[in-house]
Amino acid sequence: MSTATPLGLALADRRLPGGQIGLWLGALVIVLLLPLLFNSPVAVTIMNQMGISIVFALSYNMLLGQGGMLSFGHAVFFGLGGFMAMHVINIIEFEELYIPLPVVPFIGGLFGMGFAIIVGSFSTRRAGTVFAMISLGVGELVAACSIIFVAFFGGEEGISGDRTMGPPVFGYEFLTEIEVYYLTAVVVFVTALLMYLFSRTPAGRMANAVRDNDERAEFVGYSQRMVRFISFVASGFFAGAAGGLFAINYEILTEENLNLVTSGGVLLMAYIGGIGFFIGPIVGAILLTLLQTVLSNHTELWQLYVGILFVLTVMYVPRGLTGLIMMHGIAFKTRRLGLLIVPYLKVGMPLAVALFGFVTLLEAGHVANAGIVGHTEFHWLGTVFDIGNMGIWALGLVCLLAGGYGTWHQSSQVREAWHAANDMTAGEGTS
Repeated sequence: MSTATPLGLALADRRLPGGQIGLWLGALVIVLLLPLLFNSPVAVTIMNQMGISIVFALSYNMLLGQGGMLSFGHAVFFGLGGFMAMHVINIIEFEELYIPLPVVPFIGGLFGMGFAIIVGSFSTRRAGTVFAMISLGVGELVAACSIIFVAFFGGEEGISGDRTMGPPVFGYEFLTEIEVYYLTAVVVFVTALLMYLFSRTPAGRMANAVRDNDERAEFVGYSQRMVRFISFVASGFFAGAAGGLFAINYEILTEENLNLVTSGGVLLMAYIGGIGFFIGPIVGAILLTLLQTVLSNHTELWQLYVGILFVLTVMYVPRGLTGLIMMHGIAFKTRRLGLLIVPYLKVGMPLAVALFGFVTLLEAGHVANAGIVGHTEFHWLGTVFDIGNMGIWALGLVCLLAGGYGTWHQSSQVREAWHAANDMTAGEGTS
């Protein structure tokens, strides 16, 4: 029985099928054209944050989705890569070191990979709860060190720099957000493609095998520890690259970039989007970035809504939003998606009513609980609601109860339509 080498695991079979090349090129064209559709400074800033989150979430998916390693400290590699990238930016500025800015994220990635090699040497010996607890401990340890080692982390204030002081790249000095967007877009495309290619290598496929049955992987000649280690190190590199992008975009790094909150955020992105699919973390990163940047401007309860979304995903859609869409694959192939349209509309309308009532009660309760004198109003759906009007409370309660009952009543029709649309034996005749 032969044992595969780490280099052979990591480098073999990195080709893309012809059809997928077209998809990747199409995605690249869309990314490059997005600023023409959304050209406001705010929109460009949000898209930059989306790009950072996409790389970060995809790197986390290499651990949890592909390797089955639940980590509570993934922000460590993101933060360390970002801090190193910021130091490189400062070296470029003050010591006139000639390093093009597009290279900086990959320097951050190498630093994250170096730390991942150290941590992975002992954390990947075991999976499951042991690995999760080690990742939590390492994350808290590094977060504490960020306050102690001021020379590297900058203490509570963090460190900052100026990305525009580097050498121009094809005449661009990255003075504007749109220039930074195209830099971010190229790095995101390259890193996402590399992570996808990694998932097609023997190392990526064996990570799935170790995740599902580590004993069987050992039996066929693969070291489960080495497979986890390779995935862990690769994940650390891409997380560090995401941190480098963060440093370029925001030009400041603090302790918040490597603490438990950031680690929890990337977990939410990957899981809500769907850890069983490569595109899942991309969907989750885009959605949560929108919630963080757009929804937070309209309500102080946006984090509560994200938490509720996560709980509902775990309970009812464990494969994430992408998995929910992929569940319609059979109905799509058999051309029976039309059977689901009317039932979905019937259950969607009362569900929307219930959601309106639920949010209205939450927002009204939040304003009432704040107890600020003279502040009795909140904005919701372009309308001003006054909590002093008891009709608002009654409206919210009635909508919640009536919509909830209507959703429950129509759910049986959705189940029947679902079984009919996904019945593989439907339409088969007897000869």
